[in-house]
Amino acid sequence: MSLKGKVAVVTGGSRGIGRAIALRLARDGALVCVNYQSNADAAKAVVGEIGSAGGEAFALQADVGSVDQLGRFFESLDAELIGRRGDRGFDILVNNAGIAVVGPTATATEADFDRVFAINVKGPFFTTQHAIPRLRDGGRVVNVSSGLSRRPMPQYSAYSMTKAAIDTFTIALAAELGGRGITVNTLAPGLTATDMNAGMLDNPDVGRAFASMTALGRVGKVEDIADAVALLASPEAGWVTGQYVEASGGLGLVMPGFGSH
Repeated sequence: MSLKGKVAVVTGGSRGIGRAIALRLARDGALVCVNYQSNADAAKAVVGEIGSAGGEAFALQADVGSVDQLGRFFESLDAELIGRRGDRGFDILVNNAGIAVVGPTATATEADFDRVFAINVKGPFFTTQHAIPRLRDGGRVVNVSSGLSRRPMPQYSAYSMTKAAIDTFTIALAAELGGRGITVNTLAPGLTATDMNAGMLDNPDVGRAFASMTALGRVGKVEDIADAVALLASPEAGWVTGQYVEASGGLGLVMPGFGSH
């Protein structure tokens, strides 16, 4: 799948799944804007890794939960793309940035609730709003959700709510942008080995339990998710839009003790 000549913007691209997505899209030939919230060193490392592999990337800071910062981000993005490509247009938007607030509903604070909704819901909405006039016809939007949007777990109620909102946003946006040939899809990872999930996966019993419920018999890797995003971002996915695609290795398809593992 070649993305040569394409330009991609990946929010939350300095670590975890976002980092893997940025590396994969650059490997496929895209010029990648790596958005980051606060860790400039990590973002620079991703850009450096892409450059060392023969790709092209640059990093821009913004907290996507802040509409003011998003405005400044897109002004900087315009300048960067005009300097590199001669116009501000780009082809692929991956709304990946997200946070989780873990804990029981009974003890959640208003500040926690507001923050997770700001990053996970307001961020993708207003990032996309800024992107719409810049996205070229035939472009791609991939919204990173979670399997928890359809199978919520205790301790993740607010986070699960935000991802369900993203699933709905995908459907509405796909209809809105379809006339321009822009596809919009949700990519929902299952349990994936990231720093966000490190606390959970530090317990080997948890990893084994999830692997035993997964058709492919293991916990996901960030590269698995990046590969799925690359598929949805590719020219070959031009007839796929408004879809919820779960990249989980078949989580929930196997009952422990009854499967093939």
